[in-house]
Amino acid sequence: MPTYNERENIGPTLAALFEWNPQVHVLVVDDASPDGTGEAAEAIAAGEPRLHVLHREGKNGLGPAYLAGFNWALKRGYATLCSMDMDGSHRAQDLHAMLRVMADNPHVALVIGSRRVPGGRTEGWSRHRNWISSAGSWYARTMLGLGVRDMTSGMRAYRARILRASDLRSVEANGYVFQIDMTRRVAAAGGSIVEVPIVFPERVRGRSKMGIGIVVEAMRRVTGWGLRRLFGRS
Repeated sequence: MPTYNERENIGPTLAALFEWNPQVHVLVVDDASPDGTGEAAEAIAAGEPRLHVLHREGKNGLGPAYLAGFNWALKRGYATLCSMDMDGSHRAQDLHAMLRVMADNPHVALVIGSRRVPGGRTEGWSRHRNWISSAGSWYARTMLGLGVRDMTSGMRAYRARILRASDLRSVEANGYVFQIDMTRRVAAAGGSIVEVPIVFPERVRGRSKMGIGIVVEAMRRVTGWGLRRLFGRS
């Protein structure tokens, strides 16, 4: 769980997560949050052996934070690696359902918590915001030739083996386009991808990190990947 200025959310989010998923371990990857998120995580970890904290030196992007977390977990032999937001928009009970799918279907390499399949939805979003999110996923799956409905979802469960086969050292995506990049890499490595419906409520505490630069990066990278796919360039 990458964090930046989520001190208000870390307590209730982790409490719900462990209540619904007592078997999981959580790694908080904190980018030197000035509001003390990292320190709050350390305080909780002092009494909770399932919680681990990784401190980074500054706010260096979502993609690198995920990669740092993946590398930490792969070195320690975890078989399933999940990603979730700390802001309360990803529900603990939905992770429980996703992990059940992983357990029941050993051939599946990636489970995506999807807002865009039947049963999935957002709560508290404007029609305009929903349209932008849906259009972004449509553009990405069209350009990349993939059937995934929610390409930008950050709620995921990966098999460790597919991450090892996905050449993580070459990942350059920084913002939310990281999710799209990982989806195409899993597909290219031959991994089976399943979408499980989730409910995505609007955060009630703190501020969103989404900005125009993140959108620009996503459009630029997806267009480049799509053109290389269409014209057969590696």
